[in-house]
Amino acid sequence: MNFAGLAYRFISNFVFLAAVFLSLNYIEKYQNRAVLALVVLIYAGMRAVTVVRTFHFFGRIEKMETDVRRLAGMLGEGPVGQVVSKQVVADVGSLRKDGEKKSYMDLFFLAAAVILCVSKLISN
Repeated sequence: MNFAGLAYRFISNFVFLAAVFLSLNYIEKYQNRAVLALVVLIYAGMRAVTVVRTFHFFGRIEKMETDVRRLAGMLGEGPVGQVVSKQVVADVGSLRKDGEKKSYMDLFFLAAAVILCVSKLISN
């Protein structure tokens, strides 16, 4: 499941980058190409803000993981130990790490799209 999610994210980001590349290369007039590049830059900026907020969220989750592990270790195997099982904490940790990988992949493709758009805006 993890590999399928990463592969889907890679393919969807690659298709987005290919669509931006092809559309910027096939538009003849500079004004139209500049408008499209600016729209893509605005979209990339909005997605980058979302990814940064996601990283902040993942940081909070990581802090909560360490707190739960510390508290579960202090309280032992009583009723709290049954509620907060080690498997649940491990699953949350693996989901967080997978989300971080996907966010890094998104940032890479967004940066590539920004570089492509800026190069098309600068060149005539």
